[in-house]
Amino acid sequence: MRVRLLDATIDCLVEYGYAGTTTTRVADRAGVTRGAQVHHFPAKADLVTSAIRHLAAKRTEVAMAELDRLKASADPVGDALQLMWEMHQGPVFSATVELWVASRTDPELRRQMALVEPIATSSLVEFGKALMPEHAPHPEFLHAVYTAMDVVRGILIASWATRDQAELEARWERGRGHLRVLFAALMESAPTR
Repeated sequence: MRVRLLDATIDCLVEYGYAGTTTTRVADRAGVTRGAQVHHFPAKADLVTSAIRHLAAKRTEVAMAELDRLKASADPVGDALQLMWEMHQGPVFSATVELWVASRTDPELRRQMALVEPIATSSLVEFGKALMPEHAPHPEFLHAVYTAMDVVRGILIASWATRDQAELEARWERGRGHLRVLFAALMESAPTR
């Protein structure tokens, strides 16, 4: 029942936005009673942030399943960046952005998101550390992973204004090229530290 509620929450966030995602609407979509929904998630902020946490965990599982393939790749950095790009596609990212924006004016949601965001972000950082353990101890590595996430997220958010798929892909290829330079410089300089 919890999983149905969490999946229904993401669907509602994508379809109706944060303001239109009501606990009644989520319960209806999940096919559960309002009382069952309240039993599992007493407040809307609990429900929506739990849904993001749930999907972040699923996204981490998907990434970790790709770890061996990426380690054996001729281009592990480029392929890892492409995986990060692909993981940010679709409803999970759209729902997350809805919550980021809503948390600007909703103190309770902001408090909840402040707890969830580091969990979601750390999963990608842990993946990067597992992929390149020899570089992970260097502080610049963490900064590079955060920069990669910022590039991916920024390009995707900006793309909502035009919905031009060709432009989106061109912007990502340009961004990925710059990120490759960043990671190459990081990997080159790390052994001398």
